[in-house]
Amino acid sequence: MICAPLALTLGDPDGIGPEITLKAWRDLRDEAHCFALTGDPDQAYAAALALDLPRPEPVTSWREARDVFADALPVIALPAAQGPRAALASIEAGVQAVLSGEAFGLVTNPVSKARLYEAGFQFPGHTEYLAHLTAEAPVQGPRGPVMMLAGGGLRCALVTIHQPLREAIAALTPERIIETARVTAHALKLDFAIEHPRLALAGLNPHAGEGGALGREEIDILAPALDVLRAEGLAIAGPMAPDTMFHAEARERYDAAVCLYHDQGLIPVKTLDFHGGVNVTLGLPIVRASPDHGTAFDIAGKGVARPDSLIAAIRLASDMAANRLRAQS
Repeated sequence: MICAPLALTLGDPDGIGPEITLKAWRDLRDEAHCFALTGDPDQAYAAALALDLPRPEPVTSWREARDVFADALPVIALPAAQGPRAALASIEAGVQAVLSGEAFGLVTNPVSKARLYEAGFQFPGHTEYLAHLTAEAPVQGPRGPVMMLAGGGLRCALVTIHQPLREAIAALTPERIIETARVTAHALKLDFAIEHPRLALAGLNPHAGEGGALGREEIDILAPALDVLRAEGLAIAGPMAPDTMFHAEARERYDAAVCLYHDQGLIPVKTLDFHGGVNVTLGLPIVRASPDHGTAFDIAGKGVARPDSLIAAIRLASDMAANRLRAQS
């Protein structure tokens, strides 16, 4: 594994982002992973002091981050800001570092959507905002964004994301399923080094509709999408009954599940690996991973936050960056 410098965003500074970042550095500093935090150094200093860890080191370049990583958490200093503004500035700086080639991937700490909305944020979440920030950069293969959750040996890509369930079902179309599957299959090749990816499309209705007896979405929406994807040569099974496709034997038959709505994919991943799940954005010009949890304001500053998911995100982003570099060389 190469020591690829990753850009790690601050997240909401009032959440657990600073704490789990220091804990992740503590646990990874002897491994071949390297990252620098983009943000106000004072916020990192406070977390380090509370955890009795070495004082983070401000650096001015990503090359310098490599040099100091074994001894201190490197921080690419940004002007002091509070709350949502600090979180957004950190994201923007991290994206720019990856787009410029100074960093090789982005790992984002949790943000509070509610606080972002109060500050005038116009995007449903991180995923859509990152797509906006990278919209002008060329992407290899079909463009996303597609949200994928990974953990416990399971990968779930989502056709719809942050919508009420009624609206998510209404938004399902063959075209949307086809786009999601194409992005997912290409990302499995590029970022996960899976030469011949196998997908499984989840059904919407109980028992995948029972031939229309329990709903026609599988017949009218999912089957036409599967026909197109298979004609393109994609190995995709389905529609599969959602209640029987996530057990261990079923998971051996595919590399990623294509799920139709948010909870259909997140529930099995979080059940299999609640503390170590990772949120990955597919189909971007940059590698991006994130812990699969929120800001946890209720425990922020108490020293009890677990860094498992952030550590898993850093390791996965490092692997993805290395795979993408090899594929492009």
